Amino acid sequence: MKRYLIERHIPAVDRMNAKELKDASATSNAALAQLAGKVQWVQSYVVEDKTFCIYLADKEDLVHEHARLSGFPANKVTEVRTVIEPMTAI
Repeated sequence: MKRYLIERHIPAVDRMNAKELKDASATSNAALAQLAGKVQWVQSYVVEDKTFCIYLADKEDLVHEHARLSGFPANKVTEVRTVIEPMTAI
């Protein structure tokens, strides 16, 4: 599977409480279930009025389909070409 970085513009997402975040996660999980394992959500980073999410999918169209099913925008989808980290230097 390919790795994608998804930028989602969601006003006030950074001010959501624990229950609202839990509900948003449940909504995303329900959309993922409809895609029968073709898309995997790895994690999301919440910043001011946006989230940056890491997803795995065979093709970008599946990421957009998840966005459509969940109702969460996928304002920008970028395929991750390579991952580097501190251990890359060794």
